[in-house]
Amino acid sequence: MGELSDRRAQKKAQTRAHVRAIAHRMFAERGFDAVTIADVAREADVAVQTVFNHFATKEELFFDGRTPWVTGPADAVRGRTPGTDPLVALRDYLVDLVRRRFGAMSARENREYHAAIEASSTLLARERDLVHDSELRLAGALREEWTADTTWAPGDPATAATLTAATWLATVRALIVNNRSRVREGVCPQEIADTLGTLAEELFDAVMATLPEMQQRVGGVALPSTPTLGRRAG
Repeated sequence: MGELSDRRAQKKAQTRAHVRAIAHRMFAERGFDAVTIADVAREADVAVQTVFNHFATKEELFFDGRTPWVTGPADAVRGRTPGTDPLVALRDYLVDLVRRRFGAMSARENREYHAAIEASSTLLARERDLVHDSELRLAGALREEWTADTTWAPGDPATAATLTAATWLATVRALIVNNRSRVREGVCPQEIADTLGTLAEELFDAVMATLPEMQQRVGGVALPSTPTLGRRAG
């Protein structure tokens, strides 16, 4: 019985991967809005219902397997090296994320992925939803870590977590969204990655400098001092 269940799970995973690969190719070739679920099903030689069994919406199908950054910030906080300030771990992750996102655009597949998002209002809206999901996850992780370990905790972990997640992820989103069109204009992706990586470090320092005053205004709390912010974790 266990072996049969394993085979079914494997077959299901293979079908999902096959449908996703076909869909991603079609989206890149025709554009997201021009491709329907029926088109994908026909090209993948499966029933339309089979596609919906794996992906509830076309947007989910487009982004599937492409958004490790949704859980990444929260994972970086929870999985940091013992004794590391959560904010140091978060900054290291986000700076690396900016560099990796643009460095990866040297590959045609990644350039096509971002071009498809830019060309579709539906995908741009879904991307914003995913960023919001990431923000909620990050706020939850910071709140948990600051509550469990008061070494780095601000006076009001809940307020501090919400403000930190919102401001830090907004910074990353602005850097990525406002600069990815430059790759299509012919600017070297690695050059953008290096420039924005440095800029991200500077912006996070500036954001952190304003958070204590902001928190005092909304809740009478302040973030902890972060003298190690300029040093990478580990």
